[in-house]
This record gives sequence, C-alpha cells and structure tokens, in this order.
Amino acid sequence: MKAPPRVVLDTNVVLSALLFGGGPPARVRAGWQSGRFVPLASTATAQELVRVLGYPKFRLSPAEQEELLADLMPWVEVVRIPVPPPRVPACRDPFDLPFLHLAIAGRARALVSGDRDLLALAGTPGLCAVLSVGAFCQKFLGD
Repeated sequence: MKAPPRVVLDTNVVLSALLFGGGPPARVRAGWQSGRFVPLASTATAQELVRVLGYPKFRLSPAEQEELLADLMPWVEVVRIPVPPPRVPACRDPFDLPFLHLAIAGRARALVSGDRDLLALAGTPGLCAVLSVGAFCQKFLGD
C-alpha cells in the first residue's frame, strides 16, 4: 500500500479547517483525519499556529485553543529542520520561510496555502506542488 502524501498546510489553511466548517477547508480537515494525507509541522510552524489561535479576534479561550489543536496534532508528523535550514526559493515574505523549509526538509508532496506570496512560487523547480485549498482538494482528495 502506498504511503499517504506528506503535506505542508499553511497556518491560514489550518485555521480555516479548524474554525470555519464547510467547503474545501472542511474537506482538508476530513482528509487529515481519515489519513488521506499526513500534515507536517516544524517547531516554527506549530508555534505560529499556537500564536495565531490566541489572537483576540478569534475570541478562543485557552480550553478552546487546546481542543482545536487536539483536532490536528494526533495526525501531524513533526519534522526537525536542520541547521542551517535547507535552501529554498526566494520568497517575498520572510514569514513564509518556515513553511518552505518544512516542505523541503519534510519531503512534502504539496504545500497548501491561500497566501499569494507562497502561491506565486508554484512551478518552482525543486519545490513540491504549491496549491490553493481548492486545487489541493481536486488533486489529492478527489473532490
């Protein structure tokens, strides 16, 4: 049996999947929960998710934040990013670098994002597929 694809989900994709039910983000959540792909995380990407879940605009209590993380973390494979980190394509937003490092170090098949700076890297040689949530659902989840 073929191993499920290893996938990097940008923070915005994880937030949409955890906070806003329905549509493609809900299919992404169902995909990781059913083992159709393995979400990857590094220390930096996990720290960003925890930080963003704490934003006041989401009005989540610490218990609610923990519950949301518990909906993702059992399926995540943690990838250790080497020092120095792998070389990655030039990106306009330095805050996107941890996701690129994770994609390379984790040998991801796809990086899923709604971030224009990351999506602009689609088709870059040596980088996995960079896809929107909708394109990811079509290509990997058959939706």
